[in-house]
Amino acid sequence: MTQAILLIAHGSRHAPANDDLHHVAAQLRGRGHAIVVASFLELAEPGIDEGGRACVAQGATQVIMLPYFLSAGVHVRRDLTEARERLSAEFPQVPFRLADPLGRHALLIDLVEQRIAEVG
Repeated sequence: MTQAILLIAHGSRHAPANDDLHHVAAQLRGRGHAIVVASFLELAEPGIDEGGRACVAQGATQVIMLPYFLSAGVHVRRDLTEARERLSAEFPQVPFRLADPLGRHALLIDLVEQRIAEVG
């Protein structure tokens, strides 16, 4: 099985804001994840559908859709679920699995404390 990671952020018209997701993708590739694609819900390219297609084109037989979001708001619950359904219909042989957003993960608390310490 060849697993791909499809990172999904909201997207911004301000290109440097989108660079953060590309940085995360590069770091994951550096840690041995062969197929990692950064994609955006809106305002930046590639979109989620294009990102999913890129994963399959690179040989993915399973795609983990990872929302680079802090909470499971409308975008995660509705928009990303709809994108997963579209991609699953387009590529029925490839499972597209939607991961939870980052928000309540315990390591985020450590990160928040680290950021506080950096300025404190």
